[in-house]
Amino acid sequence: MSDSRAKGPTVTGEHFIPFRKRSVIALCADELPEADRKPFLAFTEILASLLHHRFRARIEELKDAYHAFDPDVDERTSEPVTTAERAEAKRKLVEGLATLAEDANFTLVSEEEFSKAVSDHSLLKVRMEVDHDAIDDVLIYRRGATNRTARVPHWFGLRRKTVEFVSYDKVMIYVAFPEDIGEDEREELPFEPGSVMIKLFQDVPRRDLEMLLPNVRVRMRLIDKLLIGVPAVVSGIVVVVTKLIASLGVLFLLLAFWLGLRDQPVDLDQAALISLGAGLAAFGGYLWRQFSKFKNRKIKFMKILSENLYFRNLDNDTGVFHRILDAAEESKVKEAVLAYHLLRLSNSPLTADELRERADRWLERRSGVRVRFDVEDGLGTLRRLKLLTEHDGNTVSVVPLADAKRRIDHIWDNVFSYNDELAELAHVSRR
Repeated sequence: MSDSRAKGPTVTGEHFIPFRKRSVIALCADELPEADRKPFLAFTEILASLLHHRFRARIEELKDAYHAFDPDVDERTSEPVTTAERAEAKRKLVEGLATLAEDANFTLVSEEEFSKAVSDHSLLKVRMEVDHDAIDDVLIYRRGATNRTARVPHWFGLRRKTVEFVSYDKVMIYVAFPEDIGEDEREELPFEPGSVMIKLFQDVPRRDLEMLLPNVRVRMRLIDKLLIGVPAVVSGIVVVVTKLIASLGVLFLLLAFWLGLRDQPVDLDQAALISLGAGLAAFGGYLWRQFSKFKNRKIKFMKILSENLYFRNLDNDTGVFHRILDAAEESKVKEAVLAYHLLRLSNSPLTADELRERADRWLERRSGVRVRFDVEDGLGTLRRLKLLTEHDGNTVSVVPLADAKRRIDHIWDNVFSYNDELAELAHVSRR
């Protein structure tokens, strides 16, 4: 596959805002009068600092839960981890990772979606096979979906054609391996039994999701088997007819004499021995060439798979926590800032649906991408910071900018006194 390029975003209905936090803040500030810009930027700076403070605490929770399963751990615990503690740690890890992924606007890939991806034709031109019995649990999260095009080989590589496919911008995968497995399966596992693998990838074609699984095996397609098998049979017949048929006649006569099917002995002179040796050498060379072709083609397929994984891999294990946590923190800030900005510009209080519609139009006008603004998350953060004013008819407005700035400035100056109140800021607002 080559010449892959973005054609345009798909309409996925995802909550992910395709702007950096600083870009959203700058775009909002540009819409304000000159006198309001500096106070607004100060307000957003403290808001981002508060959320950063609370989100950092979640890293320790995830690291503690993951420590019992980390395949690369080089630190010891004070006491051995019991079976019950491992089960509880796995539960906390799965729940914490799911919440963090949701906060970062990732979507869980359902079994139906994954099965459809596996059944579709692969863009890598290889057949991939996964041993699901060697995996205890799999969770796949994806964010962002883009329509792309690629030039792929066609007609045995003689031509190329353009294909369209959906590519996921980010994919996070969680794989847990079973505790009790057989010796044969143990040798093929990339990690120790009972361990957990977490990886983050980028630009993954939906059709090739299965290549991310750690125990994927490359298998030849029917067309690849025919490309090797048909020429091998034809060339084998040629070798037998031209090189081996004379030698085979002598061998058959010897075999018949040894089995008692022939009374007359076979005379083996020097010419017959040379002919026999040359025929066997030619046949042996033929078999070695076919074996080498098979191995080289399999190595080529493994190289294709390895290269695709290498260039798409972003992070592994605990490094994934930091990346997803940073993405979740940015999402929270963007949603809260945009919700506050649009409510403040409104001439009257808005319902949640009205705010969502305005935010959707605001984002589409500036990015060209249709995004479903996560209004519950944005309002939830403002509500916990007490920056919202509730009205009749399920409408809300925000406190004036000067009051909002004083409010969060006071919280920041007394952050440790507000820890219990702020704890929920770093967790998903949907209930």
